[in-house]
Amino acid sequence: MNLKETVNSEKFKKIVALRWGISIAMLIILFVLYYGYVLTIAWNPEFMAKKIGENYNVGIVSGVVVIVGAWLMTVIYVSWANSKYDKVVEELKQDID
Repeated sequence: MNLKETVNSEKFKKIVALRWGISIAMLIILFVLYYGYVLTIAWNPEFMAKKIGENYNVGIVSGVVVIVGAWLMTVIYVSWANSKYDKVVEELKQDID
């Protein structure tokens, strides 16, 4: 199979669509998480100042959730890419003459 046939193959189109779908979904989740945090700080600082326990407030806990959430999403994407996506890409490379 040559490069043009590979690019036009269903396998290639399917993996590209899947990668874009996962990327867009994660982008939306991260966008909502981050901008929700920032906009809550801007529009409702009293809420962010509420105490949680003795030493923490909602703002600090929310900030940690944003950072850890972004990190976890990165780990999830890299795990998926390494276990599934890269295998299909290697198969497609092998199919090219």
